[in-house]
Amino acid sequence: MPQMLLIVEPIGQRAERGRVAGEAVYQRMLDFAAELKAEGLLLGTNSLGTAARRYAKREGDAQVWDGPFTEAKEMVGGYFLLDTEDADVAMAWAERCPAAEWATVEIRGVGPCYT
Repeated sequence: MPQMLLIVEPIGQRAERGRVAGEAVYQRMLDFAAELKAEGLLLGTNSLGTAARRYAKREGDAQVWDGPFTEAKEMVGGYFLLDTEDADVAMAWAERCPAAEWATVEIRGVGPCYT
């Protein structure tokens, strides 16, 4: 199963950083993605926006919540989907990921929800 690096960052961090520093950080992440691509490991990547909505349906009743979610302290800010089944390879790349300096990089296998 492919491995995913999820970037879990504190809410509000992007606004605190400001545009100039944000653009510099984003460039570092683009450079990291280019390294993964050069190694033939990158299946997909993207940064996720800060605005969100949540939807759930329980016993026929739909619920929708609009963000920001005040109870949340972190958000998934982006991901890198790696073409490797080896969790150790994914961990080695997580250690090189620039986002580890300001966020948490979570490594997860991608596959069926029953495993």
